[in-house]
Amino acid sequence: MTLKAGNILEGKVVNITNFGAFVEVDGQTGLVHISEVADSFVKDIRQHLKEQDKVKVKVISIDDKGKISLSIKQANTQRKSVKPVEIDWSVEKKKASNTQNFEDIMSKFLKDSEERLADVKKHQEFRAKGRKSLG
Repeated sequence: MTLKAGNILEGKVVNITNFGAFVEVDGQTGLVHISEVADSFVKDIRQHLKEQDKVKVKVISIDDKGKISLSIKQANTQRKSVKPVEIDWSVEKKKASNTQNFEDIMSKFLKDSEERLADVKKHQEFRAKGRKSLG
């Protein structure tokens, strides 16, 4: 079988490096980059693969020089289907009605920010007076 992009084949891990794993497929060796090992972040590839492991890989590309790029995570066709979350809208509406309206929230924010600004100005004036008496 000739290798071409899109093929999913079984291969054997022949070498592991910090940046990926070399996998032998159909008598040729390709690289599975560390970012193509698993769906989640992989810090240490050796926690996921060992030499001589049999793995299913997908051929991502073959460049002009014959370098083969492989992916384990793309070969995993049995991905878990994600079900939509069911929301009880009657509960959500009750939560919304119990909260303050926008105008109340804004007026409280303005009051608090004016008080804080007044405190900052008092502190700055106090420090300025202290400097004048020292000089």
